Amino acid sequence: MFSLEEPINKVIDKLKDDKNYYGDYGKQYLSNSNIRSLINSPNEFKKPTKPAKELIMGSYFHTAMLEPNKLSEYKIIESSTRSTKVFKDYIKENNLDAYDVLLTKETEQIMTWVDKMSSNIEMYEYIYDSNNKFEVPGVAQIMGNWWKGKADIITEDYVIDLKTTTKIHDFKWKCNNFYYNSQAYLYQRIFGKKMIFFIIDKDTLQLKISDCSPEFIERGKENVEKATNEYNKFYGAKATQNPENFILKETL
Repeated sequence: MFSLEEPINKVIDKLKDDKNYYGDYGKQYLSNSNIRSLINSPNEFKKPTKPAKELIMGSYFHTAMLEPNKLSEYKIIESSTRSTKVFKDYIKENNLDAYDVLLTKETEQIMTWVDKMSSNIEMYEYIYDSNNKFEVPGVAQIMGNWWKGKADIITEDYVIDLKTTTKIHDFKWKCNNFYYNSQAYLYQRIFGKKMIFFIIDKDTLQLKISDCSPEFIERGKENVEKATNEYNKFYGAKATQNPENFILKETL
């Protein structure tokens, strides 16, 4: 991928700034968000991610839980939907995408998730221990490439990642579709601590704590290996194939 020319502590300092983490500087590194495209559609790897309501609502939830002082950075508008004239005029005037902006009713819904999770005694004690650190970036060389990650919460013993979902009883199976197993593998490598997921059901407000079995981490490692192979094949220093020539193949 590239050689790390800066000391790791300087890299991490730069990645603390979201503009660097998500911008061109951070794009030097692979991350778990790349796993799906590299495994399933490597020709889509370098194409920008389309904004989505779930992404901005998830971001607002994390900020409200961990860095509420930054909530003022979000753009919020009082509108019943994103199809009203008021909303369309607002995003046009400000040159924004529809999902760069939250509706007031969406922020109110998100705060019900925040209130539920933060009012649970067990979760509160884990999340808000005075020694914890929030939104901690890290990098590590894994399988020959440099990977980045940003931990929601670093405790003395764990990396805690906050998740929102629906049908919370299916979360175990959703982990395969959303590559949470590879996230757990990468974060355990990057931060040197075990991974735990704290989850809330967006509809029922049911809470769940999910730790990671060795088998779960091993499946994550296998996904990282698959993604690494595809990256090296199409984008690495010794790439052998053009990603534009990629086609899907399967036996029906």
